[in-house]
Amino acid sequence: MSARDEILATVRRSLGAATDDAARRAAVESRIGAGAPGLRPLRGQGDADARARTFVDEAQRVSVTIERVASLDLVPEAAARFLRARNLAAHIRMGEDARLAAMPWSATQLEMTRGPSAGDDLNAISFAEAGVAETGTLVFVSGAHNPTTLNFLPDNHIAVLRTADIEADYEAVWIRLRARFGKGVLPRTVNFVTGPSRSADIEQKLLLGAHGPRSLHIIMVDD
Repeated sequence: MSARDEILATVRRSLGAATDDAARRAAVESRIGAGAPGLRPLRGQGDADARARTFVDEAQRVSVTIERVASLDLVPEAAARFLRARNLAAHIRMGEDARLAAMPWSATQLEMTRGPSAGDDLNAISFAEAGVAETGTLVFVSGAHNPTTLNFLPDNHIAVLRTADIEADYEAVWIRLRARFGKGVLPRTVNFVTGPSRSADIEQKLLLGAHGPRSLHIIMVDD
């Protein structure tokens, strides 16, 4: 028996409770489930259109560039436009996400490679799990479909976000993740990304790309 088990066993004995007390377990689960939600800011609230507008405003506030397209099929050309406008190499690394794989990349001149980044990729594209209107934040979950390395190692990160996946606040995102993945099987890593990497630690001078991408471009899909 571990020290933790001994402590809990002592507490149970003092309360006269048994380890298999189903009624006590049910009471605890009921209290947790019926707990009142915490305070949430008004800034991200509203219908889908309002959340999308707030998300765009907040994301642009932190140096994110955004292009909105009507469907997933238009994402490759939007990605190509982003790279051309900045005179960047026509090469993008992506994961195994089926939604990205199904896009018409062959209609562009982009060279696509797949898999995690080893740190030598200039550009990467990921499919965001959700967006947070409150702060213009992107939410990424780890896995082979969208490797976490693609979010942080390349200089330029392109994120695909469906407008319908924009939530009002962080609390709504966690509710969404639990509903999708189920209890006990959440992804190992959930990353909240707000704008490109930045730091002002040295002489209070803002430096982009300090700990990750120098630029973050979001392609919002309004399908």
